[in-house]
Amino acid sequence: MTAEVTIPAQMPRRGTSGWQKFGRWLLRMLGWRLEGELPDAPRIMVILAPHTSNWDFIVGVAAILSLDMRISFLMKKEAFFWPCKNLFMGLGAIPVDRQQATDVVGQAVEWLHTHDKVWLGITPEGTRSRVQRWKTGFLRIAERADVPVLLVGMDATRKVIILDKLVRANGDHEQQAEEIRQYMNDKFIGICPQNQ
Repeated sequence: MTAEVTIPAQMPRRGTSGWQKFGRWLLRMLGWRLEGELPDAPRIMVILAPHTSNWDFIVGVAAILSLDMRISFLMKKEAFFWPCKNLFMGLGAIPVDRQQATDVVGQAVEWLHTHDKVWLGITPEGTRSRVQRWKTGFLRIAERADVPVLLVGMDATRKVIILDKLVRANGDHEQQAEEIRQYMNDKFIGICPQNQ
């Protein structure tokens, strides 16, 4: 299941073998596996697409735990209610106020700048519905924080999470977001293909 994926030395680790075993078990029970390579970098942004269902969160968490990966991710503050709050915080969630959209980029950049070893995960659609345009915040964050972006896709037809490739923000956020969206939509089918 995770045998094909080598754990890089600089990847932030959780250091919890019990959770890693649980993640491997859960990923196997769900019928999913991982393919590809993880970059050996202490600070990166990870984008997951397409984001079509709450199930991709569960599959994603199983994959993260199976790799013993410590990853932080932005999550709407409304989701931080009891008893989920402690679970989400333990998994690496960073609550954000989406009403303060102009400040979210700055908060994420600051998060990346103040941590020596941190991977930040984002779903660029900003919703679970099919969208014709991605939000460009992930590229603005990556450019301002000077971190590469790892593209991760979910192929529901084969039940594979693919660690695809690294890209760098090039400054033309609208155009690059559209190119990446097209690339990801052409290559991957999310968990709920009927939403595609």
